[in-house]
Amino acid sequence: MGAPADARVAAVVVTHNSERHIPGLASSLPAAAEGVGAVELLVVDNASTDQTVAAVGEHAPTATVLPTGRNAGYAAGINAGVAAAGPFDAYVALNPDVRLGPGALAALVAALEVPGTGITVPRLVDERGHHQPSLRREPTVRRALGEAVLGGRRAGRVAWLGEVVHTASAYERPGTVDWATGAVMCVSAECHRRVGPWDEGFFLYSEETDFALRARDLGLACRYVPEATALHVGGEAHTSPELYALLARNRVRLYRRRHPAAAAAAFRAAVLLGESIRAARGSVTARAAVAALAGRTGHLARPAPPARAPARVPDEVRTTTTTTTGQVRP
Repeated sequence: MGAPADARVAAVVVTHNSERHIPGLASSLPAAAEGVGAVELLVVDNASTDQTVAAVGEHAPTATVLPTGRNAGYAAGINAGVAAAGPFDAYVALNPDVRLGPGALAALVAALEVPGTGITVPRLVDERGHHQPSLRREPTVRRALGEAVLGGRRAGRVAWLGEVVHTASAYERPGTVDWATGAVMCVSAECHRRVGPWDEGFFLYSEETDFALRARDLGLACRYVPEATALHVGGEAHTSPELYALLARNRVRLYRRRHPAAAAAAFRAAVLLGESIRAARGSVTARAAVAALAGRTGHLARPAPPARAPARVPDEVRTTTTTTTGQVRP
C-alpha cells in the first residue's frame, strides 16, 4: 500500500431508509478525505422506501449509487459495494449514521501500514461528544456469564469478565483489539484478498465480529486508531425489540460456528441468563431476546458458510460512476 497521500480508498455506505442521515455523512466526507489520494464513494441502497437515493443525489452527486432491489442486509451491501469498486488500496465500510472527523480516512489508512494489521477502526463518539464503548473482546462463556451477573459496564472493566471494553484508558491509546463495532471499519486490500467477503448469513449484527475474527485467524489484527474520530448516532438495536432479538440470536449463531456444541450450549445459556435478568427488570428488548433465544420466535440455525464470491450488482443499476481525486465532494 502506498502512503495515504497516494492511497486509493473505496468508501462503501450501506443504506436502508437512511434519508435523514445522508446530509451529515456527506458533509463530513471532504474533510475526512484530506490527505488521501483518491476516494470513491459507493452507496449501496437496500430497497429504501424513503428519499434516500434522492438525498444521495443531492448531497453527494459524485457517488456511485447501487440499488440492490431488496433489503439484502449489511454484509451483502458491503460485498456489493466492494465488488463494484475500482482498484483500491483499502476500503472503508460505513454506516450511514456516522459523520467522520477531519483526516479520519488518512489516519485509518496510515495505521494499516503497521505490520500485521488488516483492519483499522476509529474512536466513536455520540452526539454529545462522549466516547462510545466500541471496542470488543472475543466472545467467551466466561465473559457472557460475567456480563449476565455483573452487568456489561462493571464486567467490561475486567478483561476476562466482559466482552465490551469499558476500561477508559483503552480508548486513549492505539492498540489491537479482537474486534470493534462495525460502524466504521477500514480494511486493507491484502486483508480483503485473504479473508474474502463478509458473511451474508448474518443479515445484521455479528457480521463485523465474524469478519474481524476470521482476519485475526489469518494473522491480520484489528487496530484501534484514536486519532481518527467519527460521530455515530446508532442505538436502534437497543430500542427496537426486533433488532435486539436479532442481535442476541446472531451472537449465539456466531459462537456456534466457532466452537464445539457443548461450549455453544453453555454460551447460549449464559446469554439467555443475562437477558432473562434484564427482562425480569422490565426490559422490553430483553424480553424479545429471551423469546428468540428460547426458540419461541425465529431460530438458531447455523449460518451458511461464507460466500465463495462477493455479491455483485449488475452494471445497469448504477446511477453514477464517478471517482473523485483528493476528496469526496458532497
